[in-house]
Parts: sequence; C-alpha cells; structure tokens
Amino acid sequence: MGNLNVAVLGPLGYAKDLGKKGTTSDITFYNLKKGDDTVTFIEPTRYPERLAPLFYAASMADTALVVVGEITPTFGEWVLMLDEVGVEQGCIVLLNYLTPGDLMPFLRGTVLEHYEFADVDPIALRDRLLARAHARASAQPGAGAAGSVPIDHHFNVRGIGTVILGGVVRGGIRKHDTLKVYPGEQAITVRSIQKHDDDFDWAAEGDRVGLALKNIESDDLDRGFVLSSDPAIRTRTNLEARATLVKYWPAPLTAGTVLHVGHWMQFIPARVEAVRDDGDWRQPTLTLALEKDLIHLPGDTAVLHYLEGGKLRIAGHIELP
Repeated sequence: MGNLNVAVLGPLGYAKDLGKKGTTSDITFYNLKKGDDTVTFIEPTRYPERLAPLFYAASMADTALVVVGEITPTFGEWVLMLDEVGVEQGCIVLLNYLTPGDLMPFLRGTVLEHYEFADVDPIALRDRLLARAHARASAQPGAGAAGSVPIDHHFNVRGIGTVILGGVVRGGIRKHDTLKVYPGEQAITVRSIQKHDDDFDWAAEGDRVGLALKNIESDDLDRGFVLSSDPAIRTRTNLEARATLVKYWPAPLTAGTVLHVGHWMQFIPARVEAVRDDGDWRQPTLTLALEKDLIHLPGDTAVLHYLEGGKLRIAGHIELP
C-alpha cells in the first residue's frame, strides 16, 4: 500500500473532482483510493484570507498540483511557499490559454522549474498520482522503530475515545506503541490505527493516519502537538539558527522584528533577539524567542513568515539545530 500526499493550489474546490471530501477546517482533505494505493489531496481552504493554511498544505505534501489560470500575486506566493518548504515534485495545470513559456520566468531557480505540465483531465491526473503512490509503497517498520506524527485534527469519538488525525513524518508506529505527547512528554498508548478508513497494525513515513489513543483526552491536545517515540525529538522556546531570506526581502533583519515560524503543523510567533551575519545579510544567524514550544528533529527546515500591512508574507527559512 502506497500513499501520496498532494497539496492542491488552484481554484478553491478543484480537488473535489479528484477525490472524496473528508475532514475540513481551514484545510480540506480529499481522498482517492484504488486497490491498496491512496492519494490524499490537501487544499488550503482559508487561504488567501490566512497564510497559515497554505503553509500547512505545503508542509504535509510529498508533491504539489498547481492549477494556474492567471499570473497573480497569489500565484507568486504559491511558488515562494513550495520553494521554501522544498516540495520538489509536482504537476502544473494551465488554464485560460496560458503556456509554459508564460510561467517560466516566475519558476526559474525554484523547485517548480522541474515540475511537469499536465492536461486538464481529472481522470488522467488521478491515474498519474495513483501511479506515483504505487511507486512509493509503505514499508512495515521494524521492531523498535521510532516514529513521529504531528497532529492536524483531534476529537472525541463515542465508544472509541480520543482520536487524532495526522501524517507520519519520520520512521513508523505500531498498534499498542507507547508514544510521548510533545510538548509535555505525557505517555499515551496507540489503541488502533486507521489508514483511509481501513484498520492496520502499523503505519510508516508518508502514511495519513487516524489514531485512537488511550490515557489522554481530546481537550488536552492541540494542532501542532506531536506524538513520537523518537529520542531525537527536541522542544525549545529559544533557538539560534541560520536563515536564508527570499530574494525579494528588502533589507537586513533587525532585533525586535516579529516573525512566525512554520514547522510541521506548528505556526508560532517569534521575536528576533539578535542578528549576526558574515557579510551576507540574506543569510544571517538569528537568535529567536518563540511564544511557545517548537517541536522538531535536528536538521529540519522551518519557514519564516513576517507581518506586512496587516498580512503575513513569506520571509525565508531556517535550518533547525
């Protein structure tokens, strides 16, 4: 069984012709299944009203489907976000007589430069994405394997108890595993695992899962919390990290600037306490004080956002220690 997570950036509701509608909030999931292979489509429902849903959709994605009918600032923001998150594979569908040549000046030097162009044909798109899902079949985690699952939704189900939805971002998990909830490190037990409404004894990196949990209430959880058995997990409210700013950034960052740090399903305000560079102000080392715990693994990348004219924009990314 293989699963592919696809960020769909285009006209709102475009994914309804590709999969069956599932969970919806500020992001909406659509599910496609054929045999043992599944595709999870993720649309940023509340974007462009809010920037966070665009980040969430991109951060969960293995690949992107970009549907372009005109070249607008919104399209430019899609390109920036996918590039900063590092979604290296994708398809572009052109509408309204746009040609690949119309887009290339905006794609050059980004991950989208290598995306494939696809026809406006939902059946062909479904087949193409299912083939990609089939090619990345999940491997059952070995005994003692560690895994991490950032939470994007959580709720109480009558007769079952606390259920969370999320994606396995590293390693694997098994039914009856004991995991820690970060922040706080409370121990919980995985009562059951579902993938696309089917019961499984395990899940691996890339799988979209619903987990029934023992020893915790839904009200004790929040989006962005992480379930993990990985001893490498870190939580911190202060960090020093090397940043790379987008080419459109106009001036050096200064102490006191307020940013938002996006990582997994977290979107956390942070204040710049100090800035140091070696002559290249577009690649400074930042000291950041975060409003709450940032949960991550060493070497992860987080996306920086800044407030301009009452709206959040993309600033760049940092490499987490």
